[in-house]
Amino acid sequence: MHLTVELTYAAEVAAVADLLADPAFVRWRSSRPELGTAGQVDVAGDPAQGFTVSLRRTLPTDLIPQHLRPLVGDRVEVRQTEAWEPWQAGRLTGTVVVEFTGAPVRLTGRLLLEATEDGGTCHRYELDVRSSVPLFATAVEEAAATAVRRALDTEEQAAREWLARP
Repeated sequence: MHLTVELTYAAEVAAVADLLADPAFVRWRSSRPELGTAGQVDVAGDPAQGFTVSLRRTLPTDLIPQHLRPLVGDRVEVRQTEAWEPWQAGRLTGTVVVEFTGAPVRLTGRLLLEATEDGGTCHRYELDVRSSVPLFATAVEEAAATAVRRALDTEEQAAREWLARP
């Protein structure tokens, strides 16, 4: 299943890129309770040279539909890695991999950070959601896509709050 999510910010691309590469912000956004329990957070590099963000968190199973919970157990550990390339032509591109330990689903995709017409920034995720469960693949993929949309909405709000700080 393909999933596209666009987040928007009233800030220039350079400011959003700096934000996404800021270890303090990444730790802060990862600690939001609606995103589960934060674990390990690593950020290496910078927007000019390219950077990598690696996160681990544990999600509550209440984000998963009741009929699919037996497939994942009591908790789901999420490992997310974003690898951003260096600046090119005023925008950033990258790749993302999200793995759900204990759940038969994986997300891979492309990332884009570019200016909008009003001087803000669009942060686009183009994701492929895949499940390895033969009979329930579509249901698992849809549940994962819903959880990812919710998580990205929360991360968008966190970034807006951080950018609005004095």
